[in-house]
Amino acid sequence: MNKKINQGVLYMLISSICLSFMSAIAKILSNHLPIIEIVFFRNFIGIILILMTFFKSPLNQSGGKPLLLFFRATVGLIAMLSFFYNIANITLADAVIYSRMSPIFTAIFALWFLREKIGIKGWFAIFIGFVGMLMVMQPNGLIFEKAHIFGLLNAVCAALAFTSIRELRSYYDTRTIVLSFMGIGTIVPIISMFLSAYYQSDFFSFMMGEFIMPNLSDWIYIFAMGLTASLGQVYMTKAYGVTRAGIVGATGYSVIVFSLIIGLILGDALPNILGFIGILAIISGGILIAREKN
Repeated sequence: MNKKINQGVLYMLISSICLSFMSAIAKILSNHLPIIEIVFFRNFIGIILILMTFFKSPLNQSGGKPLLLFFRATVGLIAMLSFFYNIANITLADAVIYSRMSPIFTAIFALWFLREKIGIKGWFAIFIGFVGMLMVMQPNGLIFEKAHIFGLLNAVCAALAFTSIRELRSYYDTRTIVLSFMGIGTIVPIISMFLSAYYQSDFFSFMMGEFIMPNLSDWIYIFAMGLTASLGQVYMTKAYGVTRAGIVGATGYSVIVFSLIIGLILGDALPNILGFIGILAIISGGILIAREKN
């Protein structure tokens, strides 16, 4: 049992390192490529890698929830766009911290939509998480910056996607669920980049931008982004397959530490004292949620 736990923790640490590097590479690419183009390449590479698995293992599913599948794909794309927007505009650690708020929202949505119960520890974890989120945001009164809004949008949409996956797994192969999301995440950016040549919108600026042909170094970064993202997902799946979800979920918060270190190397500033306390509160709340669901 201990061997499986150690193996699961190791797999999740590898996954966290890979996902941290994926986020860092996306941040580097955002210096001269539009966010929407980065999202396109991220999903297009993912589609190719998933389709390759069909040769080894064909799909085996019953289907029957197309609207829910489309909903999951749509909110998943919004979550990714919000995440990549924050990666380009705030510190790497802060962008990742917002994304790690999703388990707390997932617990709430699971209560509403799936009738899953939340114990006293679970509600306490949710409270700690929200307090930590406010400490990280540090809003000026009731005024929230654009990055705060996109951070919340990322967490909420990711939580809705995760909640819907619990239902979809009874009807679809996991690869179909991921492909639907990546398919939308490829088609929408293509349309958006085409329209951006003729129309501009301040409201939709986060998902608009004309296509820029990547140079040689960009192509290397794009390939590395796809590879690290795929490895991150593979090792995350391996981690959940060998030990308890609560242990794996708690270990997953190591991505914040790795992102903070990589962000500092890239030139990000350290969070202030209140921000550090908020980070610890969000991690504590997430770990408590993971243990509650274990």
